[in-house]
Amino acid sequence: MDKSTHFFGQSVFGQLISLIDDSLINWAVKKYKADRYVKKFKTKDQIISMLFCVMGKCNSLREVCGAMLGLKGKTKHFELSCIPRRSTLSDANKLRSHEVFEFIYHGLLKQYKHVFSDSRIKDAINKQVKIFDSTTISLFQDILKCVGRKPKSGKSKGGIKAHTVINADEKIPHLIWYTPASTSDHVLLSKLKLDPNTIYVFDKGYNDYLAYQRLTQGQTGFVTRLKDNAAYETLQEIDIPDEIHPGVIKDEFIQVKVTLGNGTKQKLKLRRVVFWDDVDKRLFVYVTNLFDIRADLIVALYKIRWQIELLFKQLKQNFPLRYFLGDNENAIKIQIWCALIANLLLTVVMKMVKRPWAFSNIVSFCKLHLFNYIGLLKFLENPEKDWEKDLLDKQIEIDFQGGLLF
Repeated sequence: MDKSTHFFGQSVFGQLISLIDDSLINWAVKKYKADRYVKKFKTKDQIISMLFCVMGKCNSLREVCGAMLGLKGKTKHFELSCIPRRSTLSDANKLRSHEVFEFIYHGLLKQYKHVFSDSRIKDAINKQVKIFDSTTISLFQDILKCVGRKPKSGKSKGGIKAHTVINADEKIPHLIWYTPASTSDHVLLSKLKLDPNTIYVFDKGYNDYLAYQRLTQGQTGFVTRLKDNAAYETLQEIDIPDEIHPGVIKDEFIQVKVTLGNGTKQKLKLRRVVFWDDVDKRLFVYVTNLFDIRADLIVALYKIRWQIELLFKQLKQNFPLRYFLGDNENAIKIQIWCALIANLLLTVVMKMVKRPWAFSNIVSFCKLHLFNYIGLLKFLENPEKDWEKDLLDKQIEIDFQGGLLF
């Protein structure tokens, strides 16, 4: 049988692992002393094992370790020095800090920033637009308390909430904080970095006038929706020019009352924009501290927020975190960070390929061919090449046989 034109000397999984520079892993190990007193199952072994778990969609320690036993002879390209037993992987997930994996994720984000970046949004308004939102991951033990009452029978369902910031021009998690699912979203607004060149976009679940004041005093822009029952005073209604989108029906400066920590109240000036969406037949009310840009651009900025919802959907569909390999907080965070690393690596692959692919199709292909020796980028650019070669060979054979007949 002829060798495939897509044959490559390294497995698909090996090619994905090669995107993680060894120097980054070594830096993380040194910073957090992650391999101190460890004889066999090093940090790199754990990263490879957990990425195999995520990309292979394994549901238990038994599945991960059992499947990896069949990889003998296929690991030399990514230097897996030890295939773990269940107890070894379980102990590593419990004892080796999740901060190691967080550090590696942010290192990869910095390394491949040029691959993700799309400067069109930043060029349009000359500021970095960042989207802030959260998603809840359910847990079936009360490791981190969840919202709601405890049921009369059975175990309570715990949960962890991932608060995420993405750059609108990168569409990849940039900053992540974990809290128990019962934590109110608006508490995390205080963690946002103040920067005059940044605009944060978030939904009305983060409603907090004190946080809005902090952002305004730090000359940091924000766009969100105003709650239906919000109390405010109109200061000035602004005329809407003809060139503004006809959906903008009101643009005004308002004033709200901010309650400080000591109970005293201060006044904060904001801008309120009312927009009628003729497609959805809905009225939207936005609030912002951006006074110098067009009202319809404020509406457009908020619509960009949908990108983070698509990101959460992408993560939950392609790397479903329904089964965790450990019942402790550290192990759970390691598994989440590894899912984010896998998402980042496959996004890098998708961005490097000129041919358009759905992200889910790339994930499915990699899962099915994880240890096949196929040149990943070469295949994704021209997946029909082998079939075209076979058809051409058959046509030549038919033409040759026809020539012999005559």
